Amino acid sequence: MLLNHHKAKQLIKLLTASIKNPKTSLTYRNTFTLLTSVVLSAQCTDVNVNNVTKNIYKKYYTPKHFVNLGVNKIRNLIKSIGLFNNKAKSIYLLSKIVLEKYQGKIPNKFEDLLSLPGVGRKTANVVLNAAFNKATIAVDTHVFRVAKRTGLSNGKNPEQVENQLLKILPKSHIKKAHHLILLHGRYVCKAKKPLCKTCVINKICLYKEKYE
Repeated sequence: MLLNHHKAKQLIKLLTASIKNPKTSLTYRNTFTLLTSVVLSAQCTDVNVNNVTKNIYKKYYTPKHFVNLGVNKIRNLIKSIGLFNNKAKSIYLLSKIVLEKYQGKIPNKFEDLLSLPGVGRKTANVVLNAAFNKATIAVDTHVFRVAKRTGLSNGKNPEQVENQLLKILPKSHIKKAHHLILLHGRYVCKAKKPLCKTCVINKICLYKEKYE
């Protein structure tokens, strides 16, 4: 069972009223460092990423900086982050491509972003939303869980959930919806023991196993 458009609009309005200034918790200097931070955040908390990048970005914050560093030095800088070997290679290669193909500027088209090493749908959508002010919805584990529980989506994978959210949510709210739903999932609609009793969307939510 899914929510109808009216209920979906109500849900987003309630989240908008309860969550002030929804935005990414990643810290970054420019569009390039936003991209690298999102790549680093895969299977890692934003807090851990910020702890590592706060010193890196003081000195290195352009594609040229990271190309000059090379894979080994990037690896050493991010070694406290999970999957650092693969992430170091991805960041080096995407920096090289951005420098050579896009004159050092991060592309603002979904397909171009998706072609970069280490960049999937979620990462591309986060960058388009946060850096280029585009109405996209990035589906991470929090967004996937909340969308499924509430009845905003019954999609079986992140892409299906993304497409359903884009259809059911009011266009005027889509840009903020990603962070609203993500933050709600992180702090209220948790994977284990969601805070249903104090949840602002409790009466609209279709989750059958609500915690009292």
